[in-house]
Amino acid sequence: MNTIRKNKWLYLAAIAPILLLAFVTPDQGGKNAESIARGKKVYQEVCLACHQADAGGVPRMTPPLIKTPYVLGNKEALIRIVLKGLKGGEVEVDGERYENPMPPQSDLTDQQVADVLTFVRNNFGNKASAVGVNEVKQVRNKLTN
Repeated sequence: MNTIRKNKWLYLAAIAPILLLAFVTPDQGGKNAESIARGKKVYQEVCLACHQADAGGVPRMTPPLIKTPYVLGNKEALIRIVLKGLKGGEVEVDGERYENPMPPQSDLTDQQVADVLTFVRNNFGNKASAVGVNEVKQVRNKLTN
């Protein structure tokens, strides 16, 4: 009987840290899921016409958003692209230049920019950290000052 009790306590001691982490760790997935859902709507309304439903873009015209360094890399640079736009020919992916200019999307709110970028960075085969509203605010402030 004592052996069963000892094993039970050893088992509980072994899994207690795992259980504790499950309850203490904040639910980033839930928070990001809301942002991704809102971002999908923004993508469908603003970005889809050029970047396409599958984010594959249009050869030599509109760059793809699939596993590219500018989507998965520096968030500040990506936010700048959305807020300032790009001139044609400024983007090169895998040796191919894209000629369509991207108009600035500065009329989007900071929340919309954060949401759509979080959506893009976590869909179409991409997996990257979320973009926060404060990150967008900081970049927008830099651009206006």
